[in-house]
Amino acid sequence: MREIEVRRGERVVRVRDAGDPGGAAVVCFHGTPTSRLDLCFGEELAAGRGVRLVSFDRPGYGGSTSAPFGLASIAADAHAVADELGVERFATFGLSGGGPAALAAATLPGNRVIRVGIGGGVGPFQLVPGAFDELDDSDRAALSLLPGDPASAASAFAAGFEPLAELSREPGSSWALSSYEDVASSRDRELLKDQRYASAFANTVREGLRPGTTGAGWDVVSWIGEWDIDLSAVRCPVLLWYGSEDLRTRPHRAWLAENLPSARLIVHDGEGHLGIYEHLGEILDALTAP
Repeated sequence: MREIEVRRGERVVRVRDAGDPGGAAVVCFHGTPTSRLDLCFGEELAAGRGVRLVSFDRPGYGGSTSAPFGLASIAADAHAVADELGVERFATFGLSGGGPAALAAATLPGNRVIRVGIGGGVGPFQLVPGAFDELDDSDRAALSLLPGDPASAASAFAAGFEPLAELSREPGSSWALSSYEDVASSRDRELLKDQRYASAFANTVREGLRPGTTGAGWDVVSWIGEWDIDLSAVRCPVLLWYGSEDLRTRPHRAWLAENLPSARLIVHDGEGHLGIYEHLGEILDALTAP
């Protein structure tokens, strides 16, 4: 494993390059509000399967310079990271709020992205029926600022992550379950009682929010606002992994499966939002199959 910084004009992107350095590459897009450390728990597993895991922090998260961003700019960052690492072709994998960015990377010309994988990701909110139903009053207030004032919307969304940022400064991982319990399925709660997964979750959130919540605010703007990419440009296969009890993403998984012609939906019965902890091996195998 190594970590490097890739320069993008006046800013830097913090990159983690792990797994098998000679293996098939999967460029990973972390969740909201986490970091490049999302899949640290599975790096040995990836190496054993001959997979190179490349992850990077979006602007304002972890070790990456803070800056406004959208899905198109994150897609460009991903391709720049691949260039820097000498990766010619790669699959993408996006967790939760990273799902839209994984799709975005496949919209760039050149056919470099061979497959897209999404674990519990969201679709375009404006197009997904019922997508706005679960928003609370503060999120609705922030949303009302779009599209006219994205900077103020980002600040408003960022404020909603401040309680989690404060929790993440606590030592250990006992806060991980309590911070997530309101939206967790019963299986998610079981997973977060496992110290290995609780530590992985706590570490990636802690690192993501270490510099503050600005990155998380722009992250939400990038996928809850109008997407600045053309999904019809995604021509490669798209693999969608969801848990049947992940109720907040149910309308999103249905929309993505129906509106991406090359999509295949896999739903794990009785599971929630954190299925990556149990299914990473099969996901990597599917994304890197010959």
